[in-house]
Order: sequence, then structure tokens, then C-alpha cells
Amino acid sequence: MATINEIQDQIISEFSDFDDWMDRYAYIIDLGNEVPALDEQHKTPENIIEGCQSRVWLVARYADGLIHFEADSDAIIVKGIISLLMRVLSGHSPKEILDSELYFVDRIGLSEHLSPTRSNGLVAMIKQMRVYALAYQAKSAE
Repeated sequence: MATINEIQDQIISEFSDFDDWMDRYAYIIDLGNEVPALDEQHKTPENIIEGCQSRVWLVARYADGLIHFEADSDAIIVKGIISLLMRVLSGHSPKEILDSELYFVDRIGLSEHLSPTRSNGLVAMIKQMRVYALAYQAKSAE
């Protein structure tokens, strides 16, 4: 399996194929459209990420030492952004997630092209994924 940094480098490479931001947004929207809808039973207030302008639900399951994320949003661009985060972090150990630096966000220009509220939402999504990683790391250490 690819490391977190290898996956980030793949994403940076994919985005380097696009010259302008409208093409990058279109690509992010396409990625969002590919994310399977989250089962309605998971669309609960407990799974909503606080700090996002649109509604974003994130669930994590822990199996064989690895965390697997599933997410959904009522905003397609946000769904595309969370799909990138899931691609990078899903299927890795809590330690790998906690030790990772998500440099792809800046390298593809995402942070500078998002509105302030979307940027806050992005930070909130990353934070919530790390909270899950911390919780599972603590649980596995027991």
C-alpha cells in the first residue's frame, strides 16, 4: 500500500495537469461525484463536523490497526475535498495519520483558492480525522 506522502504526491501530480482553477474545481467536483453516498443511518448530529459551512458527515471504523473513513456532504465541492482527505488518510494507522503533514493541500493551491469559510471547514475536517486517529491510538494502547 502507498504511504500517505506517496498518495499526496500522486494528487499533486494529478492537479499539475490543470492550468487554471476552474479545471481544478471541475476535477474536485468529479471526485465528489465518485464518493458513494453515506448510509442514512450515519447522517446523525454526532457525525457532523463542526465548523463547516455546509453539512459534512464523517465516520471512521477501525480494523486490523487501520482507520477507514467514510464521509458525505450536502455540498459537492466539499464532498470532493473530503474525498481527497479520505484518499490520503484512509487505510492508515493512527500513528501514520497523526505523524502526517498534509502538504498536498497547499501544493495544489487548495488553501489559497477556498473561501475563508471553506478553509475553516477544511481545517475542521482534518482536525476531526486526527481526533479519530487519537481516539483509536489510545484505545489500541489499552
